[in-house]
Amino acid sequence: MRPGTLGRLALAGTRTDAVRVVLTALSAALAALAGLAALTVLAIPTPPATDDNEVRWSLQYATALLREPGLRGGTAFALLLLALPVLALAGQCARLGAPARDRRLAALRLTGATPGQVTRLAALETGVASLLGTVGGLVVFLVAHELLDRPGADGRLALPTDVLPSPVALAATVLGLPAVAAAATALLLRRVVTTPFGVVRRARRDRPPRPWFALLVPAGVGSFAGYGPLLRWLERHDVQAPLPYLPILIFVGGLAALVGTVLAAGWFSYAAGRLLHRLARGPAALLAARRLTADPWAGSRTFAALLAAVLCGGGAAAFRAHFQARYAAELAEARTFGDVTSAGDTFYLDTIGLVDLAVAAAVTIAAGGLLVALVEGIVARRRAYAALVAQGVPRGVLGRSVAWQALAPAVPAVLLALTVGLLLGRLFSGPIRTGGSRQVCEAAAAICADPAARGPYLRLIEVPERYVMPGVPLEQLALVGAGAVAAVALTVAVGLLFLRASTTVEELRAT
Repeated sequence: MRPGTLGRLALAGTRTDAVRVVLTALSAALAALAGLAALTVLAIPTPPATDDNEVRWSLQYATALLREPGLRGGTAFALLLLALPVLALAGQCARLGAPARDRRLAALRLTGATPGQVTRLAALETGVASLLGTVGGLVVFLVAHELLDRPGADGRLALPTDVLPSPVALAATVLGLPAVAAAATALLLRRVVTTPFGVVRRARRDRPPRPWFALLVPAGVGSFAGYGPLLRWLERHDVQAPLPYLPILIFVGGLAALVGTVLAAGWFSYAAGRLLHRLARGPAALLAARRLTADPWAGSRTFAALLAAVLCGGGAAAFRAHFQARYAAELAEARTFGDVTSAGDTFYLDTIGLVDLAVAAAVTIAAGGLLVALVEGIVARRRAYAALVAQGVPRGVLGRSVAWQALAPAVPAVLLALTVGLLLGRLFSGPIRTGGSRQVCEAAAAICADPAARGPYLRLIEVPERYVMPGVPLEQLALVGAGAVAAVALTVAVGLLFLRASTTVEELRAT
């Protein structure tokens, strides 16, 4: 098959295929923007040390996240994390219109295409759509880079619009994402055989989900619980641990907790289906129960990005409570000695505010993925829904069954993600330590402000050390959890708009 023919076949299809290409391109554009923003932060040069700038800060920026070299890596990492729900959205978009695409690929096999050509065709479709998205994302990034290059009243920049990533980094982002998307598509199709009579998936019979999350979640939480004692033991014995070990411990523990939380969604789906089947009496709950037990892993696939965002939101709430309690303790201690100016600043609280914005953006993007998955499920089962309506089942019953399918596993999964995120944040930040030695100036403010004159008036005071655990941020946890559940409910309400069009009598003859 010639490359030109392969390209035309990849871009051919129905309106559903066109919508899938557009959504895939949009997801790739958002992922490219996140990657380009992270690369721009990493491209900020660190100035040489001078007498006026010994700490080598980039003083042309207004925010400390860009000004201080030690904070840029975390900022870039946070921007890259925003790409995870976007990639999950791309995965949901790739499933849109799957039955019709399977029939189209089977027709190509019937006309003489080989299995390898069909696989390359599916991979090329995803790759071309992603390439269109990354190129569009690059154009939007370059235009925004010029439009936002406006210093403030103090002459400082709010964004790093004075630097650009290297051409190699730009090319790697624009071309690398489509290549990865095409390779992932080919990898996912390794267990799929496209025959002239249809698409057959080589897969074992689905088993009921096992509660493996009961092992992964405690393992992840335990790694965070051991981080603080291990760090204090190393400090007490003056042992220099190899630098990568502790970050690897935190990364592996966080990944285990996240994977366990996502797997819990599948188990919650199956458990909710069995519980509804046993206790429910209405037709909507019974239909939802059968669907949840028939495909329990649909919950873990569709809720993965949302649960990751909720887990990060729970951790951010724990860190906010920690920084608030530490700031209050430092302010109270400073007031005790009459030195309010030495109390801690609100930099970390402001940073957590940015994290909250990132979590809100991630929940919004994940809600878009949920909407795509919900609409795809309704469209894929439209003939079954149309048959039920033709037999006298009201559309309201079908709508309530769809709502049960979405909310029954989502509510306990969101609660688990919030709890795990809170535990990880509390264990990593640890208790607040106050006290220790403190130097106090016992003189007038003018004398204490003069470094040459305040020496005789300085006195060292020993304050007993004590540890304070911050409170549980119930309000913020409720806000994150309610926002996630509300996002699921909103996607259900929007998705049900497609139910009426998919349950007409004409759909009984749909191919």
